[in-house]
Parts: sequence; C-alpha cells; structure tokens
Amino acid sequence: MSDERLFLRPNTIIEPLVDRFYASMYATAPVTASLTLASRLVPMLDSYLQAPEWHFSGSRDPKFRGGFFVGIDEKRKDEVAALLATIRRDRADMLRFAEAIVAAEKLVREEATGYDLTPLYPKLPAELSGLVEITYDTNNAPSLHFQEPLVYRSKAYAEDRQSVQLSVETGIERPFVMSTPRLPSPDVLELHIPFRHPGLAELFRSRIRPTTLAALREALELGDAEAAQLAGLLVPEPTLAGDRHIAGGARIRYWGHACLLMQTPEVAIMTDPFISADTDATGRYTYNDLPDHIDYVIITHGHSDHLVPETLLQLRGRVGTFVVPKTSRGNLCDPSLALYLRRYGLPAVEVDDFDEIEFPGGKIVATPFLGEHADLDIRAKSTYWISLGGKSIYVGADSSGVDPMLYRYVREHLGRVDIAFLGMECDGAPLNWQYQPFLTKPLPKKMAESRKMSGSDAEQASAIVTELGAEEVYIYAMGEESWLGHIMATSYNEDSYQLKQIAKFETWCSNKGVKSGHLLDQHEWHWTHP
Repeated sequence: MSDERLFLRPNTIIEPLVDRFYASMYATAPVTASLTLASRLVPMLDSYLQAPEWHFSGSRDPKFRGGFFVGIDEKRKDEVAALLATIRRDRADMLRFAEAIVAAEKLVREEATGYDLTPLYPKLPAELSGLVEITYDTNNAPSLHFQEPLVYRSKAYAEDRQSVQLSVETGIERPFVMSTPRLPSPDVLELHIPFRHPGLAELFRSRIRPTTLAALREALELGDAEAAQLAGLLVPEPTLAGDRHIAGGARIRYWGHACLLMQTPEVAIMTDPFISADTDATGRYTYNDLPDHIDYVIITHGHSDHLVPETLLQLRGRVGTFVVPKTSRGNLCDPSLALYLRRYGLPAVEVDDFDEIEFPGGKIVATPFLGEHADLDIRAKSTYWISLGGKSIYVGADSSGVDPMLYRYVREHLGRVDIAFLGMECDGAPLNWQYQPFLTKPLPKKMAESRKMSGSDAEQASAIVTELGAEEVYIYAMGEESWLGHIMATSYNEDSYQLKQIAKFETWCSNKGVKSGHLLDQHEWHWTHP
C-alpha cells in the first residue's frame, strides 16, 4: 500500500501555526510577533485562565463575533495553562525583545528632542543592539527603525514556534483565528516542522501529481503514527476540474472575497488568494478549480484576509512568482511581506509604485493604495493595473477614494480602465483592533476609534470609477461568504451601513451607464481577443 499512487484529498485544510496560534504576518514577522505575543496573546490566555467559561461563551455569542475571546471549553483549561507556561518559558527571548522595543520607544520619545542622536545608542536595551536606527523626519519627529532582515536572524525569530495542522474540511466554521489557539485533536495531523520545510512542497504538489505514502512519509520525516494519519488524507484519484485551464481568449474568475484568477492560454495571475477547501459545496470555486501552474500571485496588502497563510502555503511548488508591495524598510507596524513569504519557502519579489512586470500579451503595474490602514505609515500596500487579453483591469482592493486626483494621475499614466474591482468595507474596525499591540504609547480611546481600517464609501467609490473611466466595476464580498468566517468574523444584515453604501453606489453606476455588481462566492467573465 505504501507504493500506491495517491493524491492529497481535495478537501484537506492546512493551518500554519506559531505557538499554536494562526500564523498571520503580524504573529510571525519577528518585530510585530514579539509585541503581539507580549501584548495580546499572553494577556489573552491569562484572561482566559481567570474566566474560561466567560471566554468560551463570548466566543459563541454573535454579538461579540471577531472579539478576542478564547473559544476553548473549560474542560481543556489545563492544556491552555500548559501552553501559556510553555510560551513563557520557550519564548522568553521574544518577550524580552518586546520589552526592549517598548523601552526603546519610550527613550526616543523622551530624549530625542531635535539634538544629536548619537548619545542615545548606548542607552538602547541590549536586545536591540545592531538591529535599530534612530532618526528624525524633516519635522524633527523622532522614530525607531528596525533592520528587519537582521531581526529574522536574531533570537526574536524562532522557527521552532512553527507547526502545521492538517485536517479534513467539515463545513463547520472554525474558531476565530486571532483569538483561539489550535490545541491537539485526534482527527488532526500535527507536523512540527517549519513552514519552509521541503516536504510541505511535496505534499501540496500531490494535489495535482501522484505520489506515494512512502515518499511523503520520507519527505515529511514522519513516524509510524503520523504516517497512519497522513494515509487518511490521501485518495487514489484527484477530482480536478476539467475547465481549470483555458484554451483560448481570456477570462477572469472570482473566487470569493478579494480573490481573482485572470487567465489566457499564456498566463495565469491570481490576486490575494483565499480559497475554499470545501469541495462538496456548490456555487464556489475550490482547490479543484486551480490551474496546475500560476505564473503570478499578486498581493495587495498584509491584512490577514488578503495575505492568507493557509492558502499561500498550499500554493508552494505551483506558483512562479509572488508579487508583493515594497515595505517602508523598518517601520514597526510595516513588516516586509517579501521576507514573510520567503520564510514560507515562497518566491517573492517586491514592487514599488508604477513598477512593471511584463509577460506575454500584457503586464502588471503596481499602483498606489490610499487609506485602509488607520492612518499609520504603512507602505506595504498596492493596487494593481493589469493589461491582459486586450483589456485593462484595475485591482483596487480596499483602497480609498479619499483623494480622487490620485486616480486621475493613474489614468493619465496608464490609460482608461475597462474593468475595476473594489472593496467597500467603508466602516472598518478601529485602529486598536488590529494594531493595539504595536502602540507602545497608548492612544485615547476616542482617538483610536476615529481611525478605522475603512475602504471607500459610495461617494469615494464613485470618484474612483469616474477618474479611472471604468466601463465596468464590481464590489467584492466583504466577509459575506459563509466559508471564511474564521478569518473575517463579520456579520451584516439589511440595515448594515456597508451594504447600504454598496446599494447607493450601484444606483449611481446605473444612472451613469456603468455596468456594476456586488460579487459573492463565484462569478466568471470570458471574452475573446485578437
């Protein structure tokens, strides 16, 4: 049986973890991960241990969806206590690094007063020695900048935090990833290996290429019990869709949330991959519908609903290049997407605004991204203008129309847009929901709540479409798909401000003769070209 030709089950779920928490970029990249661990995860586990039933009931209450409640039954309290003790013991270097960041930022705030910064370096905590630069901007405001590639080589980055859980999609919503650690379970295969482990690429390639249990066991360095569990995740035949490739013309497929697949016979380009593993479901594209090779995966920004580690890890071995926006090089809250992806074993390249990547029959151009990051100085965000199949396609993600003139410049530089895709989460979460761990000087509550992670409302979206001259525009679903609640944790109803703004925008489009739609689950556009 170990030599039988087998494929990975199409409905396999992969969750990459760090210290048993979902491995989002902010929980993995070492600067933000240290602060997340010290300022959010450890206090949250402490809080759970003081009131486990309160946390568990809160995690199941629709009113608190997306809140920081640990969704673990009180019966497993001892396991959570053991996890917390392990983190405090094994991640002492990371916790000290977080303390050092807080102390260094306090030092800079208090003693960088516009004069020479040289005397401050000897006062920096030892954990930051050689890893930071202190600077002023032209307004004399001081800040601390991290040498992020070096921090990845320091004690603040520990690969032994990393593991992978494999299981079968049940159709039941998983616990919210930002709050609930993944404890061991009899029906879950635990792989205590780093994300870059070559065996994972072999495993995920077996979705499309047959392998054997013996080969995978050797590649993943499995023991007898682990190999027996892996056998349950393998099947004798794949269930790949016959139309996953395209023979002629061009098409765009919408896969849910902000995920698009653009194809011609010569090229396949995917944006912000977020793919359903529920291959029994209808009305959506799943891993069965992926082409065998994707030339480019382009990422718009680092939020966990656009940079989705469980999907990205499954694309290992079948993507030519991951294209990501360039970071600011050192801002605390702006980790490098390229460095993060390379730690997953993924080939990533950075692009700056108006950098171009050419391919047969077209090109990808990075374009500016405004807003959606609570007014923080985050540079690792990009929209994209794509020429493919004789059409120009604008991937606007969650970019805001707060300054319409930007889009006029984009049009003047690149030309009129045929089809635009936008996000309209126009009443997003406040600053502290995502970024609280990185605010070493707390902000007043009212101030933090005024700064939201919001995209365009109807007026701003209308301005974007007007300035780009788009003939068609589509709004992607904003967490409305049923299968992504573990990441999005959003709840809308007919009275939701966001949905009313989308309806208002669609009315504006109708009045202006612009074709529009509010996407959900699955859609396809197909056209011919010379």
